[in-house]
Amino acid sequence: MLSRIAESLFWIGRYLERADGTARILDVQLQLLLEDPWVDEDTACRALLGVMGSDVPADPTGAGIDRETVLGILAVNRQHPASIAYSLNAARENARRAREIISTELWECLNTTTTRMPRKVASERVHDFFHWVRERTALAVGTNETVMSRDDAYHFFTLGLALERADMTARLLATRALTEVSGPSWTTILRSCGAYEAYLRTYRGASSMRNAAEFLLVDRIFPRSVLFSINQAIESIAALQPRTERLGAVDQALRVLGQAVSSLEYRPIAEILEDLPHAMEGVQRATSAASEAVKQRYFPTQVMPTWAGERV
Repeated sequence: MLSRIAESLFWIGRYLERADGTARILDVQLQLLLEDPWVDEDTACRALLGVMGSDVPADPTGAGIDRETVLGILAVNRQHPASIAYSLNAARENARRAREIISTELWECLNTTTTRMPRKVASERVHDFFHWVRERTALAVGTNETVMSRDDAYHFFTLGLALERADMTARLLATRALTEVSGPSWTTILRSCGAYEAYLRTYRGASSMRNAAEFLLVDRIFPRSVLFSINQAIESIAALQPRTERLGAVDQALRVLGQAVSSLEYRPIAEILEDLPHAMEGVQRATSAASEAVKQRYFPTQVMPTWAGERV
């Protein structure tokens, strides 16, 4: 496979998951600002921008950063690398470069999504907008799952998606501690991941912070957990380059991701919860390092896109 095609497929997966994950995080946090009067809006918005890797804009009026500012930066700004609009447009552009490989259905889905992307979202329509983004990204990913052969093209797409999903779930978990006063409840975070019903079935309705964190971090069969996503990335890397050597992991991406898996699996969940933001930064660093290692191995002559605040 041509290097440029492999890179485009890798980034289609990453950008689709980035748009989906950003929509989920913003939906949780902006709804919290409306419902919890004890949350300081300026502090929460600045922290949210930091978690998403975006610089805080200047505030010459001294009025503080509000939810409309965050929405403008992270949702509809087509020039900001961390925004939903930018990610969807970038996914479409990468699909255009890989047009001879991807299916017509996927191309039409991405093209239609980009065309219908609004330039402004009214306050009362914010939740509907985020729901629309999740639906469109799910449609694109689902279309690809049903029509693409399980060859190298599929594994590059899945590898990009899995790395980004691990990163975005880690960012979502990090938002639990955005403010000193409060953060979104674990039930809210579970719902934002589409995990609430699966969680209830797994734990028989027993709700606790420890169980919820454990489910989203280290559950082996829930597809949005950090551990599942990293293991999926490892499987795709192994499929792209089957191992024949007798030594341990020699691929740098496998080594980095394997260390992340070990840190999650063998570290007590209570210890992770004590310093959740720091632990999630470690996951983000691992996915970023793995992404760089994939780039160096499979498309070293290409310019790897980055996004604001990517942890290396």
